[in-house]
Amino acid sequence: MPPTNAVEPDAPVARFARDLSALDVAPTIDRPLALAVSGGPDSMAMLWLGWRAFPDAVIAATVDHALRPGSSSEARVVARWCAAAGISHRTLKRRGPVFRSAIQARAREARYALLADWALAHDAVAIATAHHADDQAETFLMRANRGVGVAGLAGIRARRDQIVRREHNECTMPIVRPLLGWRRDELAAVVAAAQLPSVTDPSNADDRYERTAARRLLADAPFLDPAQLARSARHAAETNGTLSAVETWLWDQRRGADTSDRDVSLDMADLPRELQRRLAREAIARVATAHDMPTFDRATNIEPLLDALTAGRSATQGGVMVTPTAEIWRFFAAPPRRSA
Repeated sequence: MPPTNAVEPDAPVARFARDLSALDVAPTIDRPLALAVSGGPDSMAMLWLGWRAFPDAVIAATVDHALRPGSSSEARVVARWCAAAGISHRTLKRRGPVFRSAIQARAREARYALLADWALAHDAVAIATAHHADDQAETFLMRANRGVGVAGLAGIRARRDQIVRREHNECTMPIVRPLLGWRRDELAAVVAAAQLPSVTDPSNADDRYERTAARRLLADAPFLDPAQLARSARHAAETNGTLSAVETWLWDQRRGADTSDRDVSLDMADLPRELQRRLAREAIARVATAHDMPTFDRATNIEPLLDALTAGRSATQGGVMVTPTAEIWRFFAAPPRRSA
């Protein structure tokens, strides 16, 4: 169905514009907002809100991983709606072998890489995704269940930079989540009132995935308030921001003067475990990037690694070997395993 004016736009559209402005994003015709639209109701609501709030200053893309039947037709639903609305749309297809393990994590990494490269090519001011408060609550529960620290409990960040390598140079593209303060049912109401088409991803009901279990738990336990859980994540994010400033200062103070990102040494003497945890995650992420390893998720639980290091034993995390010598921890690429 082509775009309609079925919804009185003032309240939701003005709210979306305010939420985007709070993230320091101001789209223009020359520097549009790049919308990541899967075709689900949440992203279709964001597409409509962005279209109404910033006419002629949004572009859209749908990533088709071709991991299941029907993904191409879902992308076409978005493409047709965008064509009727006069929005530039692109379907991005991942090239390469089929994922055999950690499917969701690897698909997410590939998706953001494709989106960032596309957005940079269009000189976009930022990429917006449709993560909302219910997504944040689910993420908070999943992270808490893994025993993560403050950084993990901070959940989905409202804004972060995606690093893109282009022609031997590194560029950054902001990724923003202007809907983190919105509930899923509020977005569903926008879809219904605007008579927007939407598709259903069957993986959202697949019990193999952790997020499905978290979503079901929230639906079956009325005493768990997604809005309150999302608020707890915001408080954790504030604390995380303060600790991150301390971490940045410590990184400069404690890093070995003769080390590079390929081989990092850190003085961990007299540091509380939380700061050891943060510096270790940063070191692992940098070494992984320097050696072209898969991106290391800084929310990963590294407690077994810390336990081993504080006991004086070497350990490996995400392909990075860490060896403790007195209070100095050295991070470097783990040697390849010998074949049988």
